[in-house]
Amino acid sequence: MTLHTLVFAAALAFAAPALAQKPEIYVADGAALGGYDPVAYFTESRPVQGDARFTHQWKGATWRFASAAHRDAFAAAPEKYAPRYGGYCAYGVASGYTVPTVPEAWTVRDGRLYLNYSTGVQQSWLRDPAGYIRKADANWPQALER
Repeated sequence: MTLHTLVFAAALAFAAPALAQKPEIYVADGAALGGYDPVAYFTESRPVQGDARFTHQWKGATWRFASAAHRDAFAAAPEKYAPRYGGYCAYGVASGYTVPTVPEAWTVRDGRLYLNYSTGVQQSWLRDPAGYIRKADANWPQALER
């Protein structure tokens, strides 16, 4: 095998995943939100790690909850509790692409949960959340293709 062939094969290996559309829900550590309970952001105003005993399947992802009550609330109204933009960074989606998020960088605005890549990015997002939401709404779900 020549060097040229090896380079081409490596390029294809890296390009193929980039061409595939990302899943609608951001999953980390095998669960949506990295296993954090989406309902807790509303009821406890903080990120709370979910428990593997309390799960629900929605939109192709496993969601974890801190309690059966939280699981049942989510199952009854997932759109109410699920983060906007599938849990991808709201600031990133406003910029036209998807990036992962951390549970500590969150905001509930107008009854909806928004997550960010980091607390630093969150500070930028908080300077104009309404403007970024308008931009992100215009980019979603096409941002999954980038």
